[in-house]
Amino acid sequence: MKTSKLGVPAPLIREHGAVSEQVARAMATGVRLALGTEVGIGITGIAGPTGGTPDKPVGTVWIATDVSGEVRASGRRYLGDREDVRRRSAQAALDQVRRSAKGVR
Repeated sequence: MKTSKLGVPAPLIREHGAVSEQVARAMATGVRLALGTEVGIGITGIAGPTGGTPDKPVGTVWIATDVSGEVRASGRRYLGDREDVRRRSAQAALDQVRRSAKGVR
């Protein structure tokens, strides 16, 4: 999905991993361009309950927003079950869009 629908280059994923700032940024821009919108959001992470590694434990999330070509990304780690991680990630992404639209960092 990341490569076929959003245009994230496969070498970028191989180099940095699917859960990385670079991939989240590329996803956000890919969403914005694919949908022809002013805003794109990219969220990539390990929601669990399995799949974590010592470097990227369960709960690791990268969130990127592309608002009219200005891309911001933030890395987070959320505790809780899979649904908690997903819900918190979505809320954080929407807050990041809100802050970007208002010019707040």
